[in-house]
Amino acid sequence: MIDAFELAFRRRSPMIRLFVASRNHGASSMRSIQHPGQPSLGRVAAQQVELKPFDLELPAHMTLMQAVAQSMQGLQTQCATFRLFGGGFEPFSYVMPALAKTSAHAVYFSDTYRVEGAVRLETACVTFGQRDGKPWLHSHAIWLEASGRRHCGHLLPDDIEVNAPIRAQGVAVRGATFTVCPDSETNFTLFVPLKSMARTSQTMGGVTASERTSTSVQAPRSKGYALRVAPNVDICTALENFCRERGIKRAKIQGGVGSTVGAVFDDGRVVEPFVTELLIRRGEILTDATGHLHAQLDVSMVDYKGGVSEGRLARGQNPVLVTFELALEVVETAF
Repeated sequence: MIDAFELAFRRRSPMIRLFVASRNHGASSMRSIQHPGQPSLGRVAAQQVELKPFDLELPAHMTLMQAVAQSMQGLQTQCATFRLFGGGFEPFSYVMPALAKTSAHAVYFSDTYRVEGAVRLETACVTFGQRDGKPWLHSHAIWLEASGRRHCGHLLPDDIEVNAPIRAQGVAVRGATFTVCPDSETNFTLFVPLKSMARTSQTMGGVTASERTSTSVQAPRSKGYALRVAPNVDICTALENFCRERGIKRAKIQGGVGSTVGAVFDDGRVVEPFVTELLIRRGEILTDATGHLHAQLDVSMVDYKGGVSEGRLARGQNPVLVTFELALEVVETAF
């Protein structure tokens, strides 16, 4: 069902159309969005990488960007995907997804919301990479405000300060770097995985000096892929097809920051507002007893009206809105 906000949006921006498939047409029906630019042929940008697990604490009394950049420098990595747990922020501000105000974009961001008092972080997903040769990050989070409101949104890393230590758990990415690049289809600048040269350092048995002194990076590296999925591709299907083509039987999602055209959950619930942003709380691709791959993505999301929704995404019914970035850790292969 189309609400008044979406109807006004379409009338204001005739070059950008939202196609809403009838829910009565079966599971194969899927909404999609038309961006101002032409879609590229490749809908999944991928680089094969090595993933090095870490588990550390972000320092307090600095901005989120400073805390993450300092921690990643300690791991000697320019790229990582990870989740945050606990701790908090003060001051704190964020944006939410929003309808576009002009035809330059299909969707956009809200004005900045500033929260009074400290907020307690529940969890967040982070993609850490590079923008103009400097550290940058993309993060969606869910948090609890002093008023008791539980909310979700897009963090502003230069504007919020860590006021209590936050646990960061994920993987350093070696062999590629999520790099902010202009995207002609969406007219945004977005993280895309680009192949990077191996960093040179004094090593002993393939381990850097800093890694020898940190208990957070002692686990062996694993094979993986850094991925960016483009609009109008079902995120579950995209991951299943990617794994199938490479003989991957089981994989784990590390990080997971993106957006979908509304949402359909596997229990039948539907998020009708079509502009959303989300984080993957837990994700994996598994092979069932019949040999078929199934992506299981448990998410938290916020829509442009401020509604917070959570659940497992239904396969085949959740197209990417603007972008989706993550690292895929290979657990088991067919050969």
